[in-house]
Amino acid sequence: MSFLDELMGKGGLPGGADAIGGVQELIQSQGGVQGLTQKFSAGGLGDIAKSWLGGGNNLPISASQLEGILGSGPIGQFAQKLGVSPAQAASVLVMALPIIIDKLTPDGDAANPKQGVDMGDILGGLLGGAGGGAGGGLGSILGGLLKK
Repeated sequence: MSFLDELMGKGGLPGGADAIGGVQELIQSQGGVQGLTQKFSAGGLGDIAKSWLGGGNNLPISASQLEGILGSGPIGQFAQKLGVSPAQAASVLVMALPIIIDKLTPDGDAANPKQGVDMGDILGGLLGGAGGGAGGGLGSILGGLLKK
């Protein structure tokens, strides 16, 4: 187990790289970033999803709100991938989905997202670099170091 995997599992993102890949697969299965944001809009949570695009602060989402948009099937599949319960998977998703969508859409364009994110992007977001504010703190520093 690498240092980064260990760090991601202990205080960062449960499931580490498997979770990141799983979230990106989930996004693709929902029609990509654009399809997912459209689902959020149709479900009355468009403002939350829009906050995840580009810079700025990401609004939080609850597990029940997320399940209302995605349904239990995709969350259950994500849970199987990580080997956790659906409730645990939903907790990972509410933490990771805003960060990953934020990192996939640095220009705020849901129709043209980046092709993927890496552990440095996510670690930076988890430690405070995903808010879009000036500086970014420790998360931005560590995220930048891990990309090099």
